[in-house]
Formats: sequence, C-alpha cells, structure tokens
Amino acid sequence: MPSLRPTFDRLRARRLTSTFAILAAVSIAILVGSYAAHGVHGQEKQADTSDATPLKVPNSSVAPNAFAQIAKQVGPAVVNINTRTLPKDVSNHKRMNPHGRAIPVPQQPDDDDQDGGQGQDPGQGGAGPGGAGPGGQGNFQDFFNRFFGGQVPGEGDDQGGERDSLGSGFIVDPKGYIITNNHVVEKADEIYVKLSTDPDSTDLGRKAHVIGVDKATDLAVIKIDTDKPLPTVKLGNSEGTAVGDWVIAIGSPFTLSQTVTAGIISAKNRTIEPGVAGQFQHFIQTDAAINPGNSGGPLLNMNSEVIGVNTAIYTQSSGYQGIGFAMPSNTVVQVYNDLISPSHKVTRGAIGISFREGLSSAVGRMYGFKGGVLVQAVAPGGPSDKAGLKPRDIIISIDGRPIKDGNDLVEEIANRHPGSTARIGYVRDGKQADTTVTIADRDKVTQEQEAEDQEPPAGDHDSAQNKLGLAVREITPATAQKLGTGGVVIQTVRPGSFADQQGLEPGLVITRINKQPTTSREQFDKVVEGLKSGQDVVFEIMDPKRPTSGINFPGGTLP
Repeated sequence: MPSLRPTFDRLRARRLTSTFAILAAVSIAILVGSYAAHGVHGQEKQADTSDATPLKVPNSSVAPNAFAQIAKQVGPAVVNINTRTLPKDVSNHKRMNPHGRAIPVPQQPDDDDQDGGQGQDPGQGGAGPGGAGPGGQGNFQDFFNRFFGGQVPGEGDDQGGERDSLGSGFIVDPKGYIITNNHVVEKADEIYVKLSTDPDSTDLGRKAHVIGVDKATDLAVIKIDTDKPLPTVKLGNSEGTAVGDWVIAIGSPFTLSQTVTAGIISAKNRTIEPGVAGQFQHFIQTDAAINPGNSGGPLLNMNSEVIGVNTAIYTQSSGYQGIGFAMPSNTVVQVYNDLISPSHKVTRGAIGISFREGLSSAVGRMYGFKGGVLVQAVAPGGPSDKAGLKPRDIIISIDGRPIKDGNDLVEEIANRHPGSTARIGYVRDGKQADTTVTIADRDKVTQEQEAEDQEPPAGDHDSAQNKLGLAVREITPATAQKLGTGGVVIQTVRPGSFADQQGLEPGLVITRINKQPTTSREQFDKVVEGLKSGQDVVFEIMDPKRPTSGINFPGGTLP
C-alpha cells in the first residue's frame, strides 16, 4: 500500500503558508494605519487649528469688596510672633542662656483651681488659662497651647531640647507696642516679631520683650524697638457688636502669615472655662476660620476695627471646626492700659467671699431669693469678714445698684480700686441690712486664702443608711474645729439616689438640711425623717479638704 507521508507533509506546508500570508496582511494593515496617523518622522500628525481664536487677558477689573479693603488696610499692622524656649536642665532647675551660662529657672505655679471648681469669688482668684483646657471638657483640652502657638511636634519638650512656637499679634502703638495672648509668650526665653514688610527669609525677625501679662484674660503686651512709626490698628467697641455681624480674622495659621478669613459673630459672652478660671473670660464666638498660629491675632468688624483677640477654638481634631473664641476689645483696652502703667500689672478689687453659680431653683425657694449672690464662704480677716458678712448671707446690691448674679458682682467689685469702699446690701434670715466693705487687692486676698487650706485627719468608717441614699457618721472634734461647725461626713452615696443626683460625694460634710443644723447624727436623722416626697431639699455642704472654700448649696425636689 502506498505511503501517506508525502501527502500529509504537503497539507502541512500549505497550512503554514496560509497562516504566514494572513499575518503578513494584518501587519501591513497596522503599518498603513500607523503611517496615516504619524508624520514621516514618527510624530503625531497635527490637527488643523486655523479656526481657533486666541484668548486674551481682559482689561476689566472687579471693584474691591469690603473684605479686601479691610485686609489691605489692617494687614500691615498684623504681625507674626515666633518664640523660642531654650533647653532646660530639669534635674537642678537651671537652664542655659545663649552664652552657655546657667541661670535659675523659677518654679511654675500650680494652675489647678484651688476651689476645685466649687466656688467663684470676686475677691479671690484662680489661675488663668495657663496652658491647659478646663477639666472635664476634653474638646477644649490644651487649646491654649496645642491649638494656638504651642509646641511644634518634634521640637523638643520640657525635659530638654530647643522648642519653637508660633502666634500672631497686632500693633496698637506706632512706637512698637503689640497686643497678643499670654499663652503665646509666657514660657518663652526669646520672642521675635516679623512685620508684613520684613523680608521673607529664614531670619526669625525683630527681638521683642514682654511689657506685662494678665493670665486671667490670657492677654499680653510686648514691644519691639523701631526707628520709625509703625502701622497700627484701630480698636472698636465690642459692646456695639451683634450676633450675625460679619467679622474678619487675620493671623499666621501654620506659619502662613497674613492669612485672612471671614465669618460672623455666632454668640457673645461665652465662658468656656468653669469656676474661678473663667470669671474674666467672656468671649465673642465666631465661625471665622482660625487655626494653630492665629492666637493673638485680631478679629475685625466691617469698619476695620479690632473687636476681639483670637484666643481659643473648640475642636475634636486639633483644627478648625467652625467654633472660635475671641477676647472682647473692651476687656482688651482695660487690660492693656493697666499693663502699660508703671506697675505693669492688672489690679482687681476683692471683698473676700466665695460663691457658686448655677444653684438649683430649689435653693432660691428655700432661702427666699430670686436675684443676688448666696455667700458660700467668707475669708477670715478679709474685707467682708471685717464688715460683718457671713455665709448664707444673700448680697443683693452694691451702692444701691441691684446685683443680678455672680458675674454681675465680680465685674462690679473687680473694677474698683483697692482701698475704696462699697456699700453692700444683703439679706440675712429674711431681713435686709447693709454694711460698708473696704475693697482689697484680689491677688493678695487669694494668696492669704490659699495659705489657709489644710488636709483633714482620717476618721472612722461607721455608717448608717437613710432614704436620701446616704451613709454618714459624725465628724471628729478636730474636723469640727477646722470647719468651725459640727456636722456629719458622707461615707457612701448610692448610685442613682437623690443624693447622687445632687452631686454629693463621700468625704463631704453636711452641716445643715433645709437650714436645720445637722451637727450630730441624732439631729441628721431627725431632719431626714421629716422630709417628704415632693419637698424641696437643700443641703449645706463643706469640704474638709478645702475648709476655706466655704459652704456649697446643692439641692433639688425629693422624688
């Protein structure tokens, strides 16, 4: 039988020939298309644009709006502030000056509220901002430092290493006087100021020195030397502003100098720190964008006038979230004038009492007042003590002018000069009376008051339950002597009970309930047995840890 091998070879050769022919045809088609789309040198063929019309920059211009005019007018007077903290030797409390010589470092005072947030006092003071936000308000945490000119990450810390920070300020006197925030400069060893007209270089700027600071309002005045008059801002009247007014902020956020943002006044008279620390901080709230580095810069109205000093922000991200706070210009003017005086300090009046804001309405009903201030404590030997005022007195007027609340009292007394006198109207046991008080220096009264605070001795742990949700025992004679009264000390508080709802805590001493003494366990039990559901119940409480903080008045309606 003939072999089939030659036949198969011929068929195979034909198939390969056909395949090569098809591939060749495809390749030719691709090359033809590519050639059609490119020039002879392989470049893309140019489209015909002979019908296109060239663009031209128009000669027309838009008239500058009010924001642009204000920025142009005020910008030259807004400055960039850089501060430098030199390395410190914490172990021996010394630091090195620029020449390598060790110099003493003063100990920083404790900025904790000595009244534990329980009291406010027109004659006593607590620390001002001092670099930390108010306790218990985490969203304000460290806003005075971290959010406005605080430590730059990686630049060192208090344990050593050089640290730089950034802030803003504005010139108010052509001789070189500048207003900024205290927290921008308070820990600085060196302060430098850059004007908008200074060269943009790595140079830190002009050396500045501190004229005076006021921690209570977080304001500071610094000065630079100049051989010619400098541009200045105009101060406005913050009382004339209204919620909804347009405002502009100018400053150096994130080192970006001469940054302009706009917004409105969102609210007025905001107090963002509780207790004594916030007594002189009644801010303007704004939604103008302010960020780290804006601190100390101006907040302006549409008349190009400064109505506030940007000081703080509310944030959950360490950046702008639409809520900023500025110290009102009327406060700034008063503080500035005191700081440039020969004493370079702000002097405030005091009468040596403590009180608490935000008392329950049950307290007012029980003690018979709608307006005024219920005295919590009287500083021994202080102005009010000498004038005969006592705890539980209700201050209702000063020199015949009615007093609405604690803020009203603080403002009235603080603005009076030490050594002057005031006629205080008050109510005691339902009867009106008055007395003359000699105004004292707030700082001196504060120092004397804090020096008297002492720790209480330990006591036993006997307890007894009652329908208020309390377990109590009688206080020791030593504690009674220290407090100046008898009472029962709280041992435990049942969660969710009436006492818990009123904020009572173990360790506090109950001296009265509904004005009836509870100086012994027997008296306490008798008063509690007489209480009925629906009745107003007001406690008089003292803290043995802080005997000079006086009486607190928690109260409510018994379920």
